[in-house]
Amino acid sequence: MGTAERRVAPGDGAGARSAVRRGPEAPDRDIPAEERRVLWVEEPARRRRLPDPVRTAAVRAVIIISVTLIQAMVAFFCTMAGSWLAFPMVISSIVSTVVATWGALDVWVTRQVWNQRYGVVSDPSSTARALRRERRRARRQARATERAQARIRRRGGTGRLSHP
Repeated sequence: MGTAERRVAPGDGAGARSAVRRGPEAPDRDIPAEERRVLWVEEPARRRRLPDPVRTAAVRAVIIISVTLIQAMVAFFCTMAGSWLAFPMVISSIVSTVVATWGALDVWVTRQVWNQRYGVVSDPSSTARALRRERRRARRQARATERAQARIRRRGGTGRLSHP
């Protein structure tokens, strides 16, 4: 594939056209067609995407942790240089470490809460499904019997199929 190619989604009006549009590119005449390889192959994701609240908490935690690491480095260099800024930077690094710990715990707690609320898919087991199917079949049979008895009563019969 050349750099001038563009993938088109099936719903983007491509219709019967090919899913790959080719722009002007130099053909590889020296490589036989059967030996040419695709440079980029899209593969499906191995894991599902994180839920939005969890992803938001994770991004926030990464930003907080990176700022904390930068503050710690600045505090170290200020201490080595003997600068007056060393003491305030050490104090702020300690506070930032506490906040970064909170951020990491926030990701964990948010993930647990999301899993508790939305993550459990309640699929009945095969035995529960079979029992429900049996109960449904018994109810249908009882209703059919009830309808048949009501039909016989409406016709004036005593429950027998033929009268002498």
